Amino acid sequence: MVKLGQLLHQKRLQKKLTLEEVSQATKIKATFLAAIEKGEYNKLPSPAYAKGFVTNYATYLGFQKTEIVALFRREFDEKRAYKVLPDSLTKTKEFPLHRIKIQESLFFIGILLLLFIGYVLFQYRAVFLSPSLQVSSPKQDAVLSQNVVVSGKTDSDATVTINNASVSVNSDGTFVKKMTFFSGQGELVIKATNRFGKETMVQRAVTIK
Repeated sequence: MVKLGQLLHQKRLQKKLTLEEVSQATKIKATFLAAIEKGEYNKLPSPAYAKGFVTNYATYLGFQKTEIVALFRREFDEKRAYKVLPDSLTKTKEFPLHRIKIQESLFFIGILLLLFIGYVLFQYRAVFLSPSLQVSSPKQDAVLSQNVVVSGKTDSDATVTINNASVSVNSDGTFVKKMTFFSGQGELVIKATNRFGKETMVQRAVTIK
């Protein structure tokens, strides 16, 4: 099937006209006329100009306007001719509202689940971890009098023993115990035990003068 542009090109050659001559007569740029003959409508300023230029050009060459308009409409695809960006860049992705709501709900449920797990682990950390135990006095290898003060800090819910003797623990986890030792070398064994039986032990070797 002969294209519209080919018909115009053949007709112009039959009339022995150059593009410049047609341009002067129709006031259409020669570059636009060449684009029409090649079917490159995307090189024309706009769809409206494309139709007008083609009609004027064809009428000047002697074609019937109705015939040319019909051929032009059959060939001309405005969306394809004036398409600049590829589909991958111009096509917008649709995100249905219900899908967004589901994603938001799942996100918040995940956050709540993580918070709940963190809370449970924090509350029951004593099941897995031994209690903390810090003995501030006496220091290792200290030389002391017969009256020894043992002090330190542990978890508030832990029980403390010093050489198997129970020690009261304050609400903040601190403890103080005064003990009497005979002269010579001795050893202090301080133990902190939580309610699940997890135990932490600190030993101090001291010398009693």
